[in-house]
Amino acid sequence: MLASFQPPCPKCALRHAHKLSLLPMPKSRKLEALIAALEQIRSEPASEAGLSTLRQALNSRYAVAIAHAAKIIGRAELPDLTPELIAAYDRCMTKPADTDPGCRAKQAIADALYRLSHSDEALFLSGIRHVQLEPVWGGQVDTAPALRGTCALGLVRMNYAQAMMELADLLADPEPEARIGAARAIAYSDHDQGVPLLRLRIKIGDTSAVLMECLMALLKLAPASSLPLLKDLLYARPKDGSTNATERAEVAALALGESRLVDAFPLLRDWWAQVKDAELRRSGLVAIATLRQSAAIDWLMALIADGMTEDAKSAIKALSLYQTDALLWGRVHEMVQERQSEVLLNIFRELSR
Repeated sequence: MLASFQPPCPKCALRHAHKLSLLPMPKSRKLEALIAALEQIRSEPASEAGLSTLRQALNSRYAVAIAHAAKIIGRAELPDLTPELIAAYDRCMTKPADTDPGCRAKQAIADALYRLSHSDEALFLSGIRHVQLEPVWGGQVDTAPALRGTCALGLVRMNYAQAMMELADLLADPEPEARIGAARAIAYSDHDQGVPLLRLRIKIGDTSAVLMECLMALLKLAPASSLPLLKDLLYARPKDGSTNATERAEVAALALGESRLVDAFPLLRDWWAQVKDAELRRSGLVAIATLRQSAAIDWLMALIADGMTEDAKSAIKALSLYQTDALLWGRVHEMVQERQSEVLLNIFRELSR
């Protein structure tokens, strides 16, 4: 026969509860409490409580909290916490896949130090060369390309003598995100030594995102001498099955639009007049609208007034980036009304919602 249940005596229950209160807080609860504290001081990070909380987070073992604190420090520009940032970075470089999975803490710290104009050759060099392989289903993935790109900017900002050599290596990095970081750092350097590096990367070929960054950097550093290369990309035809000339032409057009160069408009306009691919024609009009030049906008307005219906539709969509400009968007409305096309009116109404 089973013994009847006997509830614990009150004194025993009290002792048991007291023992539980002395147990350490679970790690997940500690991290949650730390993140909550960081959120509370976000509006006043430079206060005494704010600095104390940020130091506590940076000195913790939680990479998530370290990353959170570093982002706050970078945005608030708190140079007094530089020693704690560096110490946290060094800790995260020890067994990095364990101490900083995803490389988020080191990336946030490097970004904060970059924003603080910190000059630390050793730290930024370690970051631009750091590869952090972590296991994923079916193999490994490198989680450090963003860190490499940020450290490239740090080396450029501190005028590191051999920065361009590091950027050349980074522009050949296996990861597209790191190559994008290299192109941005070369553009930021404002140094013509980066021009041949960018041209080589473009000639070799790359993903659309990397090519876009390289072309924009090239147009910033050497606008006049780079236009012939952009023209070649616009008019290029595929030579073999490995070359996606249409994709490269689209990227070149969009890069020209972002450049805002005066000479870009006639180049884009003349190219668009010869393009037959529908998607490329639409992208070309977006690029022309992005130039933000009065001549380009007038040309798009004329296309709405007198162009073929498909081209007029694409021109309206391209000019929709000016919806917040009441005067300009009003001009588009007037053109559409004068055209007396229900199709174009419907497009305008949909975009204006």
